[in-house]
Amino acid sequence: MRVLGVDPGLTRCGVGVVEGVAGRPLTMLGVGVVRTSSDADVGHRLVAIEQGIEEWIDEHRPECVAVERVFSQHNVRTVMGTAQASAVAMLCASRRGLPVALHTPSEVKAAVTGSGRADKAQVGAMVTRLLRLDAPPKPADAADALALAICHIWRAPATNRLQQAHAQAREAQARARQARQQAQSLARKAPR
Repeated sequence: MRVLGVDPGLTRCGVGVVEGVAGRPLTMLGVGVVRTSSDADVGHRLVAIEQGIEEWIDEHRPECVAVERVFSQHNVRTVMGTAQASAVAMLCASRRGLPVALHTPSEVKAAVTGSGRADKAQVGAMVTRLLRLDAPPKPADAADALALAICHIWRAPATNRLQQAHAQAREAQARARQARQQAQSLARKAPR
């Protein structure tokens, strides 16, 4: 599985591509940051992020895009920029028919370090170790993007099994409901 991880941000949008399967060594195919100037108009910044993500998708051909789920922060301005960059990443993926997975920061930290409360240095150190890199990717947004991709590769099989189990349960419930309705209909039609 080849996953493009996106750590959304309006000034620095981390991007990283990881390939592999759960339980096997993973390979980093690329890592970087799409940058925009804080002096530029928000619309122009979003277009620059879109163009950057499109270039990453063109170059690396991921099968899936994993984006950090935006969470509430005290600074509304920061969360708005993060949400906007996140939406651009989801749009770029969806436009090409690529599945989009959203992971919370604590899910990513727990998957990569074993603790949902790990700090950026711990995440960077584990990404370095897991991908057998010489040094942690800089800036932290780039390491976070790789962590998102790793998290998705490791969590996707379990998530898919859960989704399949839920779908099968819904189908079984629908069949049981239909059988009850048919039985009730027959009971009403039966002579008394």
